[in-house]
Amino acid sequence: MSEKQDIAKQKAAAAAKAKAVALARKQAKEEGTENPEGETDLAKQKAAAAAKAKAAALARKQAKEEGTENREGETDLTKQKAAAAAKAKAAALARKQAKEEGTENPEGETDLAKQKAAAAAKAKAAALARKQAKEEGTENPEGETDLAKQKAAAAAKAKAAALARKQAKEEGMEKPEGEVDVAKQKAAAAAKAKAAALARKQAKEEGMEKPEGEVDVAKQKAAAAAKAKAAALARKESRDNGDDLVTAKAKAIAAAKAKAAALARKESRDNGDNLETAKAKAIAAAKAKAAAVAKARTAVKESKEVITPDDLSPNQSKLDQIVHAIERHVGQEALIDHYINRLSKDVPTLVANPDTYFSIAKFLRYDEQLNFSYLSELHGTDFESHMEIYVHLHSFNMNQSVALKVKLDRDSPVIPSLAPLWPGANWPECEAYDLLGINFQEHPDLKRILLGDDWKGYPLRKDYQPYDVEV
Repeated sequence: MSEKQDIAKQKAAAAAKAKAVALARKQAKEEGTENPEGETDLAKQKAAAAAKAKAAALARKQAKEEGTENREGETDLTKQKAAAAAKAKAAALARKQAKEEGTENPEGETDLAKQKAAAAAKAKAAALARKQAKEEGTENPEGETDLAKQKAAAAAKAKAAALARKQAKEEGMEKPEGEVDVAKQKAAAAAKAKAAALARKQAKEEGMEKPEGEVDVAKQKAAAAAKAKAAALARKESRDNGDDLVTAKAKAIAAAKAKAAALARKESRDNGDNLETAKAKAIAAAKAKAAAVAKARTAVKESKEVITPDDLSPNQSKLDQIVHAIERHVGQEALIDHYINRLSKDVPTLVANPDTYFSIAKFLRYDEQLNFSYLSELHGTDFESHMEIYVHLHSFNMNQSVALKVKLDRDSPVIPSLAPLWPGANWPECEAYDLLGINFQEHPDLKRILLGDDWKGYPLRKDYQPYDVEV
């Protein structure tokens, strides 16, 4: 019957292939010749092809002797089964030889080997089908031939996929679909990284340099990024420290220049450029970018939208009330500036003139409606360009705090004392005198409270140099 003939053909093909493989191994051992990997694959393919051809010839001979002629559909099925069996045997033989020789291919090479084996099996199956069709004198029309080829290819693909799944299960390497995709992506990323590293290494070895235009563009981008970060930091520090916009811009430009110079030195070492040339290019690019950023910032500032009611601080009304009272009782020019400090819990902040500092403080202390009777903090700060006194007051009547600031000349920082208004200002003013050298006029007992009377200099000043370096 047809099934028994198929089994007989498969057994005959397997036996012939096994004999051919055994003979090939025996000859290789006797001759002591070790083929390279590519020649070994070719030898295996040739041996498999020879075994297939012998099995097919034996099957045809048996079929002719028994006088059993299968129909066209059964013939196709028989061909597909024979091709699948041959492919499975070839794959099993390849795995066995690989284990014996101790050669374990990486995952990428294994996939390539599977694809090659599948392609070789397809080609062999198609060649066998054409040969059998010619021998039996059956020539299919062009459409049927294409259909037969497609069927054979589909069967070969299905068999190869099933074989791959079976092997993965046997080896315990069955991954979910998501993990397989992740593994593929990781492998591709690793391959890209290796290729990039190799390219960089080759470029260094060969002394390859980028065109001047590309180098300039890269430098400009790096300088622009560094400058943008420096400008953002400068704006933040200027808000915190009370610096003006010009000072902040100068600091940002200096930081950008320093970063650009460092980058230029690094690139000059890598590319072999002249250091002065690289510095000049980087500084020029930084200046151009700084000018562009300054223009853009000015344009944005000029076109700044009006603050909507939703953006107003909840303490804005309190600030307006305090400012109005000061201007009415002390004078229109008493305050230099006033604002809501968003970085300090929206506290209303008043910036006084040194001449009106004490008058404003006295008004805040004794006005019946305001009555800022509690001084919670007083300290001084050295901003290098000037000194600054910061006073934090609280009114229990209004349940509101307010900050009073005044800027002083750094060379001769002199300001009236608030100790007559708030006795709690006594020691904080002594501390500011001790560490910063700020002189508070009409203080009841201004003295050093942390350092000795013979101490040289003021340690919290930015330019302080210790008199005794061992201290």
